[in-house]
Amino acid sequence: MESTILRAGFRRAITSSYSPAKRRVLIHHHPRRSYATPAEPIRAAAPINFTSDTNQFARSSGGNNNSNSEQDYERLLHRVRIVPASPSYFTATPRYTDDFLYLSSLYRKYQLLPRLAPGTEPRVAWKTLLEYRTESGEPVRQKGYAIMLSLLKRLNKIHTALLPVEVQRALQRYKRRIQPYLNRAKPIEIDQLGRARAVGRRKSSSAVVYIVEGDGECLINGRTLTEYFGRLHDRESAVWALKATQRLDKYNVWSVVKGGGTTGQAEAITLGVAKALLAHEPDLKASLRRAGVITRDIRRVERKKAGKLKARKMPAWVKR
Repeated sequence: MESTILRAGFRRAITSSYSPAKRRVLIHHHPRRSYATPAEPIRAAAPINFTSDTNQFARSSGGNNNSNSEQDYERLLHRVRIVPASPSYFTATPRYTDDFLYLSSLYRKYQLLPRLAPGTEPRVAWKTLLEYRTESGEPVRQKGYAIMLSLLKRLNKIHTALLPVEVQRALQRYKRRIQPYLNRAKPIEIDQLGRARAVGRRKSSSAVVYIVEGDGECLINGRTLTEYFGRLHDRESAVWALKATQRLDKYNVWSVVKGGGTTGQAEAITLGVAKALLAHEPDLKASLRRAGVITRDIRRVERKKAGKLKARKMPAWVKR
């Protein structure tokens, strides 16, 4: 203590002998402070008890009064900082981040399991981005969700016999409620009279077609093919499935068609004839597929826009 006082006195005496400018610099100069080491070692605070049992808190704090322990516990809850369960809480999309990290961990864990051959994995309809956003309530981006879908598709390629239970649960969570790939079309059967009934559609036209073994007769709405369709192209389109498979003179065709124009009705009959023909001869499916009549053409005529002659054609005076 005495050495500190003497040192301060000598410093004041030396400073008073300097010029005013130099004295100003020395006055504002603060010497480095040294902090004394405490005599006792530093100890960490006792862990905080987050349980709602006030008696346990009272025992840990050494109190005996229940009312005081409840007040102390309430004060503790106001003072402490609640730690979130997941570190992703501080991100903009915590649920998406947790889902992505969980799928990534599953893929790293089971990436060495045997996989199915390409094209043989079960087809799955996954949830859309809008459905996932609605379910999670987060603004998930398209790119981020596409990366998650790629992980789901890789996990879906694991061999079915070796697919772990936790992977099955994870995949089931992201599947749609209704799987369109599980739907199977009802097979067309031949009735007691040897007729096969099928329905074909094109644009706004629909046709109900009956096919039975015969000599090549064709009736549409009670009229012959030549009487009903004036264009040669429409006549050939209506029976193209029979012509492509060389079955024109082996089956009779009856059709009831409505809606749309002549082209749409002819192509609707084409699809109906192809479906009914497969009921009689299923082996013709490959030939009908090559002929392009086994599936429905979903294209429609584009609607007319305001201010235009057709869907896209502008008036002549605009081009000038």
